[in-house]
Amino acid sequence: MDAIDNRLLAVPNVSEGADGVLIGELRSSLGSRVALLDEHSDPVHDRTVFTLAGDEAGLLPALVRLAGVAIERIDLGLREGAHPRIGAIDVCPIVWHHEALRSRAVDLAGAVAVRLGELGVPVFLYGELASEPGRRERAYFRRGGHVELTRRMREGELVPDAGPGVAHPSAGGVLVTARPPLGAFNLELAPGATLAEGKAIAARLREDGGGPVGVRAIAIELAPGRIQVSTNVQDPVAVPLAEVVAATNRLGEPLGTRPAVAEIVGLVPAAALAGWPEDLPIIGDGAARTIEARLAATAA
Repeated sequence: MDAIDNRLLAVPNVSEGADGVLIGELRSSLGSRVALLDEHSDPVHDRTVFTLAGDEAGLLPALVRLAGVAIERIDLGLREGAHPRIGAIDVCPIVWHHEALRSRAVDLAGAVAVRLGELGVPVFLYGELASEPGRRERAYFRRGGHVELTRRMREGELVPDAGPGVAHPSAGGVLVTARPPLGAFNLELAPGATLAEGKAIAARLREDGGGPVGVRAIAIELAPGRIQVSTNVQDPVAVPLAEVVAATNRLGEPLGTRPAVAEIVGLVPAAALAGWPEDLPIIGDGAARTIEARLAATAA
């Protein structure tokens, strides 16, 4: 059996997707002790996703430095991106890509939560680390954005797991967890689709709307006549991305639309691309956007 790569992954999402200078500052803050496997910026979502690999001694200080720059330089009051968010550094998951790394990922996520809280932002644990079932989903914290977060904390409705008991005035809060890899990918519908059609597809594509297990989806207007269905697949090995594409095709057919192009955000396990339809292009090289390929490319 092949030896596994013992590095953990971290996938911090920051609320800046257009300012190249600031994105460069964020990237530079990571330092040289972690490998930058991928960087994905989107000005419409106003979001940059970094995918990092390293050991605990490299990842923890890198994430603290990244958060420090984000907190200092990003004012949520000036943000208008389409992606839901509560923080300048909005989510900071630690990812195990092999079950043998799970306990290390959980421990590191706990350390990250403490250290980010020390920077003056409230930290909320979600997913498997949530303190109660109602706090597992990111949507629970994100509803109403950072404005609603501020109110909920001020009125005592929402108590953080680490950090101050009030929202940071410009940087909001941050969500932290440890998890296996998920699949974050976008499907742009054929030209001419409407936002109403996109929303109808997204509503039924989500697990709670009858779609595949573990799928979250929203519809976003990229530009007039350009509609994107943005998805997260909680377990892209059990539910390959091709299954989500097929469901989107079925839902779009009665509306006269279908996916025209796909975009992978960050990286996915290679198994997530099993059965990918050859007639649906992926922006860039889809085969190269796998965790396995990037880890191998950066192996010492």
